[in-house]
Amino acid sequence: MAICEITGKGKMYGHNVSFSQRHTRKVFKPNVTKRTLVINGQKVKCNVSTSALRTLKKKGLLDDKKAAK
Repeated sequence: MAICEITGKGKMYGHNVSFSQRHTRKVFKPNVTKRTLVINGQKVKCNVSTSALRTLKKKGLLDDKKAAK
């Protein structure tokens, strides 16, 4: 299971609750993708959650043109 290297997001545990109130185990997994980011002119591969990517783009720390897919 991948963990976001920026925010530290990982899997969480909980329950699915049906209409009849039965509780079954569930694992909530974050949306983590492997991306190549350009940091200080160097390309670095890292596992990043998509919400962290959005935050970096919003704050201006990551440029859309510099982020390689």
